[in-house]
Amino acid sequence: MMETPSAWTFLTNHARVLLVIARDPQARLRDIAATIGITERAAQGIVTDLEDAGYLQRTRIGRRNNYSIDPRRHFRHPTEADVPVQALLDMFTHRDLRDE
Repeated sequence: MMETPSAWTFLTNHARVLLVIARDPQARLRDIAATIGITERAAQGIVTDLEDAGYLQRTRIGRRNNYSIDPRRHFRHPTEADVPVQALLDMFTHRDLRDE
């Protein structure tokens, strides 16, 4: 009997949304959702979570939102609480690992 691989991933949707925004601070919610494969409503909830926790700041420019990330904020889990999210951003936005 063949085993079906588990569907878990290393990054949460919150981390994925943060990375999409780091790559494109003017990304629309529908584009964020499509990029990571979630609903627009889920993307909105995650952006709100990140904003409420101080990781993001949303500024309205015309009809679009512009997001800024506070890279000095630390991870929330106690085992990574001494690591700023800048480490995650550096790992996934400053170089494309698929090119290696």
